Amino acid sequence: MSDTAGGGESSGVGEPDGDSDAPRQGPALPEWDILEVTSEDGVPLSAKRPRVSEEELGPEPVAEPVAVHEGRPAQTGPLQEDLVPLETGEAIHGKDAAQEVPVSGGVEEERHQDGNGGHEAPVEEGETRPEGDNGSADSPGEEPRLGLDFTQNPQMLTGSWTEYSNLPENYLKGCKWAPDGSCILTNSADNVLRVYNIPPEVYSYDWDSLPEMSPVLRMAEGDTVYDYCWYPKMSSLDADTCFLASSSRDNPVHLWDAFYGEVRASYRPYNHLDELTAAHSLCFSPDGTQLYCGFDKTVRVFYTERPGRDCEERPTIVKKQGQSGIISCFGFSPCQSVYACGSYSRCAGLYSCQDGTLLALLPTRHHGGLTHLLFSPDGHYLYTGGRKDPEILCWDLREPDQVVFSLKRNVSTNQRIYFDLDPSGRYLLSGDTDGMVSVWDTQTAPPDGNEVLLQPQLSFQAHWDCTNGISVHPFMPLLATSSGQRQFPSPGESEGDSASEGETAEAVMSPQEARQDNALSLWWAGPLGSQEQEGEAVET
Repeated sequence: MSDTAGGGESSGVGEPDGDSDAPRQGPALPEWDILEVTSEDGVPLSAKRPRVSEEELGPEPVAEPVAVHEGRPAQTGPLQEDLVPLETGEAIHGKDAAQEVPVSGGVEEERHQDGNGGHEAPVEEGETRPEGDNGSADSPGEEPRLGLDFTQNPQMLTGSWTEYSNLPENYLKGCKWAPDGSCILTNSADNVLRVYNIPPEVYSYDWDSLPEMSPVLRMAEGDTVYDYCWYPKMSSLDADTCFLASSSRDNPVHLWDAFYGEVRASYRPYNHLDELTAAHSLCFSPDGTQLYCGFDKTVRVFYTERPGRDCEERPTIVKKQGQSGIISCFGFSPCQSVYACGSYSRCAGLYSCQDGTLLALLPTRHHGGLTHLLFSPDGHYLYTGGRKDPEILCWDLREPDQVVFSLKRNVSTNQRIYFDLDPSGRYLLSGDTDGMVSVWDTQTAPPDGNEVLLQPQLSFQAHWDCTNGISVHPFMPLLATSSGQRQFPSPGESEGDSASEGETAEAVMSPQEARQDNALSLWWAGPLGSQEQEGEAVET
């Protein structure tokens, strides 16, 4: 994203996926030593609560966005038995969603709660996995791991590009799978959030007839979207949990219904002048009861069930002690009551979830402001990346002053370039400004020694333009990528320097137009030779 004051786009961390192999083994996280940071009146830096207001507890009316139904697969009859069950959320988002939500308490709900979504046959037996990949859960009741295979390039299945060609330079700004894996959420330069369902042909492995994806919902914000995130407990089997949050310039934080595209509630943060101010970053707490919003040197915490202006204010710096800058991204530890904040001041801090007390401040190693961070599934490691910064750094939180290893990628603009981890924490994936996607195997890092530069296991050309978003499906070997960036005219010839200005403009803009690639793409990252056997296993 090229808006320097814009874009705090972050992603929340969901529930822990169980124990997994980490780059380095070591003791459990220590008890954090609390930094004594005091305010001007001598009170320890903790949660500062503004005056409590009982007004405006209901959602504020916002113009209803248009729900899109063209291109949706028909789903009027019972689910087909020969497919991997579509109760994971296929074709339930939209105006007719209330008629299509499965009744709770049935077999579909049990499969969904297992986190498997009915994708049992290819996971439990007959699946080929790369050497060293843990393909099953470590303990009973945990979700099965992805059968990811990065020994070869992923295969592109389908995508959406016509949707973003109606407006000039309608580039995407990221994509995020829903926590239950039923649909994909995208953000783009036209300030519209779009929800896509997975095509049913993906479940049946009928890839020859995959159509171009069309959004089932469009949710239009009033201005530039700074950040957006899914409710972490979202399940398509429970309509009450299907919502997401977004923040845009000069607007309150909106809570959107992911079935109908309507605003459920609004959270209105105010500054010290009692003026409405926009959050630069958003993230739900892992249990979904709180919504964390990032501001300049401040974090405000809203309770999800309490819309309005009542919030908890947590300063990140007092008397030049603490973390300065705009809080641009969040992440929650899956094993401790700790959250991390990244800021445009090029540093990251660790805070207590209870009262926002600063626990540790990581050294300033990045060359640009932080735009994204992720905890590893075991909570021992923190990955951070910044804008105009060629490195993703891996921090060992048991020794928070040291970097375990770094990952090189090309980020030459202020645009946010997302990266993502698979649920096991082994593979880290990221796009770059040139449209490449790189995959690193974190288990190849040496267990001991000094900081090393980890080489990617696989790199492939995903888009011709900047690959700014990447998201790994929660339980299937599927990847979603988004592409595009703001284009600037080439210096070329000056305006009016030639008699044929139209020809000059065409000559200057043609390479730029040829370089544009504004699209959402869906990739298969599993074994390419096993989909037929998996499809037969599902049918039987």
